[in-house]
Amino acid sequence: MAEMATEKTVHITDSAFGRLQKLLAERQTPSAGLKISVRGGGCSGLSYGMEWADAPEGDDLVFERSGVRIFVDPKSYLYLAGSELVYVETLTAAGFRLNNPNAKANCGCGKSFSC
Repeated sequence: MAEMATEKTVHITDSAFGRLQKLLAERQTPSAGLKISVRGGGCSGLSYGMEWADAPEGDDLVFERSGVRIFVDPKSYLYLAGSELVYVETLTAAGFRLNNPNAKANCGCGKSFSC
């Protein structure tokens, strides 16, 4: 496990921090984290994946804010460096999104992008 030895972080915004903190408390897994990955596919060519992980795997990078952790594998980090994880809540939908400065184009749903 690599401890954020990178120049550009994946930032956990206030909205994402609050929501992750609440979800981790409800799950009663405070040492777990949100695993964020990039996969091939989606409307724009690449898509974001998010799932719970009890711990980082192998050489995952760990980004932490006051005990709330996200895990990113090194290959996905190449696409996610400098991104912000936000939690958005509207009248019609709620969920986590990534503000990714590396994306050249984004799908309207916010779940896929291209570089």
